Amino acid sequence: MLSRPPAPAGNPPGVVPQIVLAVLCGGYAVGAAFGWGSPEVAAFMGDFGLSFAAFLAAFSCGLYARKRRTRFRPAWMLFAASSAMAGLGNGVWGWYEVIQGTTVPSPCLADFCFLLFAPPAIVGLLVLAKRPVTRAGWVCLGLDSWLIAGSLVTLSWSLALAHTAHFQGRSVAQSALSLAYPLLDIVLVSMVLALHFRRSSVHRSAINTAVAALALTVLCDALFSSPLLREHYRSGQILDAGWFAGSMLLAYAPWVARRAGEECPEEDVKPARRVPPHGSRPIAGSLAALTPYLAAAVCTLGILTNVLDGRRIDRVVLFTGCTVVLALVVRQGIMLLDNITLTQELAQKENHFRSLVQGSSDVIMIAAPTGVLRYVSPAAAGVYGRDAEELVGSELASLIHPEDLGRVVHEVRRFLAAAPEDEPTTRIECRFRAGEQRSGGDGWLNVESTVNRHHGGLIFNSRDVTERVRLQAQLQHNASHDALTDLPNRALFTERVTQAVTGRRASDHDTAVLYIDLDGFKQVNDTIGHQAGDELLIQAARRLGDSVRSGDIAARLGGDEFAALITGDGTRDRAAREFRIHEIADRLRIKLSEPYRIDGRDVRVAASIGVAFADPGVSPAGLLRNADLAMYRAKQAGKGRVELYAPQMQSEVAHRAELATKLRTALHDGAFTLLHQPVVELAGGRVTAVAAHARWRSAQGILFTPAEFLRVGDRGRFTDDGERTAELDRWQLEAAVEQAAARHRAGYPVPVAVRLSARRLLDHALSPKGVESLLTRHGLPSRALVLELSDSDSRIPLDDLERRLVALRRLGVRIALDGFGSGYAAISALRRLPVDVLRLDRGLVDGVVESARLHKITAGLLRIAGDLGMQSVADGVDLPEQVLALRSMGCTHGMGMAFSGPLDEHRLRRSLAHAHYPVPDLPGQSRAVVLTGSGLPVRHGGPAAPDSLMHPPLRSNSETSVPPT
Repeated sequence: MLSRPPAPAGNPPGVVPQIVLAVLCGGYAVGAAFGWGSPEVAAFMGDFGLSFAAFLAAFSCGLYARKRRTRFRPAWMLFAASSAMAGLGNGVWGWYEVIQGTTVPSPCLADFCFLLFAPPAIVGLLVLAKRPVTRAGWVCLGLDSWLIAGSLVTLSWSLALAHTAHFQGRSVAQSALSLAYPLLDIVLVSMVLALHFRRSSVHRSAINTAVAALALTVLCDALFSSPLLREHYRSGQILDAGWFAGSMLLAYAPWVARRAGEECPEEDVKPARRVPPHGSRPIAGSLAALTPYLAAAVCTLGILTNVLDGRRIDRVVLFTGCTVVLALVVRQGIMLLDNITLTQELAQKENHFRSLVQGSSDVIMIAAPTGVLRYVSPAAAGVYGRDAEELVGSELASLIHPEDLGRVVHEVRRFLAAAPEDEPTTRIECRFRAGEQRSGGDGWLNVESTVNRHHGGLIFNSRDVTERVRLQAQLQHNASHDALTDLPNRALFTERVTQAVTGRRASDHDTAVLYIDLDGFKQVNDTIGHQAGDELLIQAARRLGDSVRSGDIAARLGGDEFAALITGDGTRDRAAREFRIHEIADRLRIKLSEPYRIDGRDVRVAASIGVAFADPGVSPAGLLRNADLAMYRAKQAGKGRVELYAPQMQSEVAHRAELATKLRTALHDGAFTLLHQPVVELAGGRVTAVAAHARWRSAQGILFTPAEFLRVGDRGRFTDDGERTAELDRWQLEAAVEQAAARHRAGYPVPVAVRLSARRLLDHALSPKGVESLLTRHGLPSRALVLELSDSDSRIPLDDLERRLVALRRLGVRIALDGFGSGYAAISALRRLPVDVLRLDRGLVDGVVESARLHKITAGLLRIAGDLGMQSVADGVDLPEQVLALRSMGCTHGMGMAFSGPLDEHRLRRSLAHAHYPVPDLPGQSRAVVLTGSGLPVRHGGPAAPDSLMHPPLRSNSETSVPPT
C-alpha cells in the first residue's frame, strides 16, 4: 500500500488557493448583491465577468490536460471546450448588451453557444465515471441514467416545460431553444447524480470539485429557465454569482489532485484497503442501489401532480413514464440474472473453500473474541487425536499448556493491537493438549499456528511440529554431547566451566576441574582393535558418570581424554580442599583403572589425572589450561597418578617454549653444523659409510651435541625433548642427504647413516613418499641412505613401525638397529623389524676386552647377526685391542676413536681420499695405526719397529663435557 507523502510543515496543501477562490467568489457575490454601484458596471460584470471566468476555466482545464498524461485527460479537454462555449456565449451577450447597447435578439449566436455547453460536459462526466467491467454493467449504467433523466423530464414537464412548449407568439426556433436548455440540463443533472455513485476512486477530490461546479451551473440554468425569474433577469444580478462560482470551481478542480498529493497516474495507485467495522454497511452503496427506485418515485410524483391538478395526462409524461417503468423492469431483470449468476458463483466458491478447509492437513480453527472456538476443521482428528465436534465450544486457553499460556496471550494481545496493514499475520508455537491416541506419553503436542484476524476474533491455521521439535532437540543434544559416550563434549563442558567460574560466589574457590587421560589406550586399539577401544571408552564414560556427584559434570573432550567439573562446598581451608579433591580424583583413578571386560577378556588401562582449582583471578580458559598441564605432569611422572596444579608448571611450559624457540632460532641462524664419523671395515680398514652427527657451535666456537645444548638450556632439569628436537631431526636428515649427494657428485660415493628415533620414523615427514621426494630433490641414490633406529620406545606400536620400515626398504633405503644388546626392546625389534645392519651398544664394546662374561655375550650377539645375514657395526671402538677382539668375534665394521672422531666436511673428504684406515695386525705383526680426532694418522718410532704405533690417552668425541654456566 502507498501512503500519501507528508505535507510541508506550516503550509497545508491547497489552503492559499482555496482562500483566493473564496475571496473572488465572495467578492463577486457581494458586488452582484449591491448592483455593482451602477447599471453599466453591473452589465459589464454580468457579461464580460462571466466570460472571463469561463475562459479562465477553459484555459486551466486545457493546461492541465496538456501537462498531465492521465486517463482523465479527455475529460478535462471536454470541460475546457464546454467552458469555452460558455465564455463565448457570455462574450456575445455582452457585445449586444454592453458594446452595442441593444437587446439581445432571440435566437442568436449566444443561444447556440450556451446550447453547446452541455454536450461536452456530459461526455466529460462519462469519462470520469467508473467504467463497468461487463456488458450488463454498461447496460445498467445507461438504464440508470435514463431513469434519472426520465424522472426529471416527467417532473419538469409536469411543472413547467409543458407551459413553455405552448407559448404563443414564438417561433419554432425559440420554442426549441426554450425546451433544449432545460432538457440538456436535465441530462447533465442525471449524469451528475449517476457520477456521484459511480465516480472513480482516482483523483476523487478533483472529480468532486468538477461535479460541484457543474451542479452549481445546472442549478443556475434551472433558475434562469423558470419563466418567473427569466422575465425579471438583468445582467449583473445575484444569479450571475452562481455561474461565476461554477466557472471558478471548474478552473480550480484539475489542480486539487496535485495540491492534495493525488497526482500519480491511476496505474501506479494502489488504494489502501479499508476493513469496514463489523456490522456496518457502506452508505454510498445503499444509495446507489436505491437510485432506480428513487427515479421511479420521482416519475410517479410527476404523474400524480397532473392527476391531482385535474389536468389531462400529457402524452410526453405518459411516454416518458412508460419508458422509465420499462427501463426499471429491464434493469431489475438484468440484476436478477446477475444475482442468480453471482449466487451460483458464490455457492461454487463456498464449496471450493469448504473442500480446501476440510481437506487440508492443517487444522483450521476460528476463535471468537472471548476465546471460545466456533469452528474446528475435521483435520483435528488426525492432528490432535480429538474430534472437531469435541473441540467446538471449548475455550482455547484450556487447550494450551499452562507454561506456554502467558506467552501466547501476550503475543495475541500484541498482534490485535497492531495495525492490520502493518502486521496481517503472526506465528505462535506452543504445546497443545492432544487426545489419547496422539498423546505421545505426555498428552501434549508441539503445534505451530499462523494467526489471522477474523471479525474481531482469530483464525488459527495449525500444524503438528512435534517431530520437528524433537529433531531440533536431538540435534542440539548431539551438538553438545559426545556421539560415542553421550557425555557432554568439549564445547558444553567449557560453557559449564565458564558459568561456574564467572557466576561463583566468594566461597566457591574450591571448585576444581579434573583432566583425565587413559594410559595405554592406544595399545588397546593397536592390539585388539578400534571397536574394542570404543567399547572401553563407553565403559569408562559410564564409570566416570556414575562416580561423580549429581551436581558435578563429567565430559569427554576427545580421544581418550575426559574431564570432570567438581563444584565446591564452601571449604576455605586450602589443605582441606586439596585433600577433598585429591580424594575424589584418586577414587576416580582407581575406578577407571579397574579391569574392563571386553569380548570375553580383561583389558587394563591406567588413568592419569590433573587437578586445577578455580582460584581468584583464574579465567575459565586458564582453569582448563592449568588442569591440562597437571595431567601432563602426571603422565611424565610415571602415569597412573594424580597431580595437583602448581604455578611453577606454567613457568616450565613457558621455559620449554622459550627453549624450543631458541632451538628454531639456532637452526635458522646456522648455529648447527653436521659432522660425519667414518664407519670402517675391520678386516681391511676400508671406509664403507659415514655416520652423521649434529653439533651446536657456541659463541666461543665450542661444539656441543644437541643433548648438551638442551641440557644447558634447561639448566640441568629433566625434560622430555622429543617434541622439541623434531625440527632438529628434520634438519639433520635434510643436511645429511644434501651433503652426501654433493660427495657423490664429487666422486666419494659413500653411504650416509642418520640416527632417528622410532617416534620420528613414524612422522608424516618421513613417509616413503617424503623420503623419496627428498632423495630425488638432491639426486642421492636410495641405497646411499641408512636410517638408524636409535631406540625402541615401548609406547610405539611395532606394527606401524614395521609397515613404515618395510615401505622404506622397498625404496632401497637400508635400515640399521642402533643400541643392539641394550635391552629386551632391541631383541623384540630384531624379531619383528626388517633390519639390515646391527650396531652394537657402546656398553658392550667398552668392556669387551677386560670382561670375559661381556666377551661371551658380545660374541653371542655377533653370532646372531652373522646367522641372520646382517652387517654388524661396533660403536665406540676407541682402542686397538677392541678392534682385534671384535674382529675375532666376527664383527664386520666399527667406528670410534681407534679410527677417527667426527670430522667436518673438508677433513672428511681428505680422509675419504685415502680410501681406507690402517687396522691393528694380529699377534706377531706390527701394531695398527691409531687416528686422533683430526682424522690423520700419527706414527711414532719405538723399539719394536720404526713404524710401530702409539696413541695418546683416548676419550670419545661423541659426547663433550657441559661447559660451566
